[in-house]
Amino acid sequence: MPRQPEPIPSAATAGLTLGWRPGRRLAGAALALAITLLIAALLVSLLIAGQTIPSRPGTTPDIAHLLRMSAIQAGTSTVLSVLVGLVLAWALDRLRFRGRTLVVGMVSAALVLPSLVVVSGLLAVLGRNGVVNAVLSPFGISTGSAVFGFWGIVIAHVLLNGAFAARLFLDRLEAVPVSALKLGRSLGLGPLTRLRVIDLPALLPSVPAIAATVFLVCFTSFAIVLVLGGGPSNQTFEVAIFEAVRLDFDLSGAVRLALIQLAACALVIVPATALAPAATPYGRTTAFHWPEPWPLRLGQIILLIALLAAYLGPLLAVLLRGTPAALVGLMGNPTFWRSLATSLYIGAASAVLSVAIAVGLGMARALWTGRPVIRLALALPVFAYMVVPAVVLGLGFFLLARQTGVAPSTAAPAVLVLANALLALPFAFAALGPGFTALLTSHGKLIRSLALGGFAQWRLIEWPLLAPALGYAAAVAFTFSLGDLGIIALFGTADFTTLPWMMYRAFGSYRTQDAEALAAVLLGLSILAFIAIPKLFGGLARARA
Repeated sequence: MPRQPEPIPSAATAGLTLGWRPGRRLAGAALALAITLLIAALLVSLLIAGQTIPSRPGTTPDIAHLLRMSAIQAGTSTVLSVLVGLVLAWALDRLRFRGRTLVVGMVSAALVLPSLVVVSGLLAVLGRNGVVNAVLSPFGISTGSAVFGFWGIVIAHVLLNGAFAARLFLDRLEAVPVSALKLGRSLGLGPLTRLRVIDLPALLPSVPAIAATVFLVCFTSFAIVLVLGGGPSNQTFEVAIFEAVRLDFDLSGAVRLALIQLAACALVIVPATALAPAATPYGRTTAFHWPEPWPLRLGQIILLIALLAAYLGPLLAVLLRGTPAALVGLMGNPTFWRSLATSLYIGAASAVLSVAIAVGLGMARALWTGRPVIRLALALPVFAYMVVPAVVLGLGFFLLARQTGVAPSTAAPAVLVLANALLALPFAFAALGPGFTALLTSHGKLIRSLALGGFAQWRLIEWPLLAPALGYAAAVAFTFSLGDLGIIALFGTADFTTLPWMMYRAFGSYRTQDAEALAAVLLGLSILAFIAIPKLFGGLARARA
């Protein structure tokens, strides 16, 4: 009787056809457990400190005011960011032009763009000595320092999160089946009917999840509010925690604020988990293009130019305002070189650690494809960033170091590497996790027929095919760590500093030229990272092939 061909493993059984792979399963479980225990230790340290450290009367801010202003600011920023994201995604989906891929790539990088770079760009455009005032001053008109305060914070948030939302909405539009587009075009659907029948059903399911994510990012905003807030009236919990620790050394008040912020974030996170998941930047792109009528295309072109000018204008201003004289001055400053070296090694170490954790969890999770409970248990620790915001995470590490007798200055380098790796982990895991599952499904039969061990499977199949995603994840993690101010704000000193901390201190001492030069350096390093790191991984993969 002829031998029947073996069936290709399905997504539900692929992990079970390759053997037990105990190393991968145990490594994934160990990583998930370690992250869970670490987060639990940080939360326990917050609770212990809240009960044992005496409070300082008169230093804790008005909690009701913080909640109200944080919610109003985050809500306003979220509504405007979602609207801008929808319009920008709609225009990008309809138009085809030379350089579109580059524009989409720059929009994709918005979420990890250093916040202080955006702040510096806004000051260069809308500040007292900015471009807008320079243009209006001959007519006797001045906007003063309108960039500071509530609306300055909102504008900065919309610049970052509007572009981020646009990238996710664009992915939803590009994932519309070609058959639906061809049918709609053959039926002669007008622009409004196409929007109502095809586009809105693709976009609306992802709006709640994207809005919840943007709201949390704005609610827990730190660097933008710290520089542009303009005073206590526009504080967020993150800024209040920072000031309680750094200025008043009121650890008890800081702990109370941290716990209240965690509870407020949980009220958003818990219902958000039941919402439709937001699209990722790796959705299917259609090859079919259905342009709008010419008058509407003209409007789309004008909208796209205006929105891109608002987004890219401040970034271009950062590069232009980082004058050669200021850069030369930085080169002669030993603190700059020390800060640069610290930022680079912490960014590199954080990226390596974050990608390694994402790879370990992704490998293990792929083997449990048919076990949704275990897959969920392996994925939940990844989202520690969404549960414990940056300054709260930093405060937990700060208190844990004090409670274990370790000097914060001694623990600072390790804390920054670990904390920034955790902050970047959701993005690294989102880039790598689905890839391991997909490879196991599509190549499971080949791996089994060749009797490949775990390391051989990685070397011959996973590494060559996932190298681009690994490079992207490493670039995101490196850039995220490079621009972080939330953790270093609690651990930074005159001897231990990073580029963002040096830039913040330059702003605080009104050394505007130094701050602009540092912003240009940060932006240049971020662009270089997104170009060089993926190419490095691609070259290594080709060399091993």
